[in-house]
Amino acid sequence: MNSNKLPNYGKPLFSELRYCMRCCLPDTNENIDFDDFGICKACRASEQKMHINWEERQKILVKTLNFYKKKAGDYYDCMVPISGGKDSIFQLHVLKKIYNMNPLAVTFSHNWFTDVGKKNLETSIEKLDVDHIMFTPKRSLVNRVARESLKKIGDACWHCHTGVETFPYQVAVKWNIPLIVYGESLAEFSGKETYDEMRDLDPEHFLKYSARVRPEEMVCKTIKKKEMGAFIRPSLKEIKKVGIRRIFLGDYMFWDLEKQTELVINEYGWKEDKVDGTYKRYKSVECKMPGVHDYAKFAKRGFGRGTDFASQDLRAGLLTREEAFELGKLHDQKRPESLDYYLKISGYSEKEFLEILMKQRKGNAKKLPKIKKVGENLENKDD
Repeated sequence: MNSNKLPNYGKPLFSELRYCMRCCLPDTNENIDFDDFGICKACRASEQKMHINWEERQKILVKTLNFYKKKAGDYYDCMVPISGGKDSIFQLHVLKKIYNMNPLAVTFSHNWFTDVGKKNLETSIEKLDVDHIMFTPKRSLVNRVARESLKKIGDACWHCHTGVETFPYQVAVKWNIPLIVYGESLAEFSGKETYDEMRDLDPEHFLKYSARVRPEEMVCKTIKKKEMGAFIRPSLKEIKKVGIRRIFLGDYMFWDLEKQTELVINEYGWKEDKVDGTYKRYKSVECKMPGVHDYAKFAKRGFGRGTDFASQDLRAGLLTREEAFELGKLHDQKRPESLDYYLKISGYSEKEFLEILMKQRKGNAKKLPKIKKVGENLENKDD
C-alpha cells in the first residue's frame, strides 16, 4: 500500500474525538484520562510494567497462595472463573502446574458458545484434570435479556456481564472458598487503573463498569423477577463472612498475551478461530456474539475492538501509530456476522439497533456522524 496516495492514511477515523498521543484510544473510552502530555492511563501502565520488580511481586503471590492453601486444608484452595478462553485456561495452568494449587473451575455460560469454544473448554478442563461447575441460563431468558440489555446498557451482554460475577460469588459463599483468582490486571489494557494502583477486585466492579444495572432493574413485561436468581450476588455480609478476596494474576506476574496463547495451544490443544471485529483470532473466540458487543461500542463511542488490539500492539512496539489507526479503521466499522443472529433473537430491525445505540452517546461522541447502515464507511473524507 502506497500511503503517500492516501491523504487520510494514519489519521484517526473521527476528527471530533481527542486521542491519546501515544496510542489510538479516544476520549470516549470509558474512564479514560489523559495526563499533562496527553497520554492515557493504559499507556502509562504499559510503561510502568517494564520497570516493575516482578520477582518481588511473585513473592507476594506465593505468600498469598500459601496462606489460602493452608486455610483451605483438604478443600479447594481457590476458585477460577473460567470461560474456556485463553486467559482462564492459562490461569488454571499457572495455579495448578506451577503453584500446586487445588482450584475449582467455575463457569457461567452465556449460552452463546461457539463450537470451538465448547471444545476448548472441554479439552482443557480434561487435560488440566480439575473439578468444574457450570451454570447455563435457559435460552429463552438469554434472548429476552439480550433485547432489554441493548436499551438498558447499550450492548447485548448484560446477562454475561452480571453472571460471570454473581455465579462465582454464589459458589464461593456456598462452598466456603475465600480466594477467587482472575487473569489480566485492570492496568493491562483497560485504562481504568495503573500498576501503582494495584488493588483487589471490589464486590461491585462488574456492576460499575459493565453490567450497569441490577437484576431488579432488568425486570419488565418479558422478564420475571423469579427468573433472576442466577444474577443475584450474595450480600456483603455473606461475602465478608467467608472472607472472599478476588485477585488478578496479572498484578503479580508479567502478562504476555501472545506467549500465553502459544502455551495453551501447545499444552492443551486450545484452538483459535475467526473473531468478528478484530484481526486477532483468540480473544472471545468462545462466544458467538463479541462482534455485536464491539460494534455497539463503535456506534456509541467511535471505536471498537480493532482499535483496542491495535493500541495494545502499538504499546508493545509491534506497530506504528499510523498503522494502528489504519487497523482500527479497517476492523471497527465492519458489519459483524453475528448481527443477523442478534436481530433475529431480539426482534429489532437494524435501524432500531442503531437508533438505540446512538441515543446513548455521551460527551464528544455526540458529535460523531449518524450511522445510517451497519458497516458503512464513516472515514472523514475531507481531512
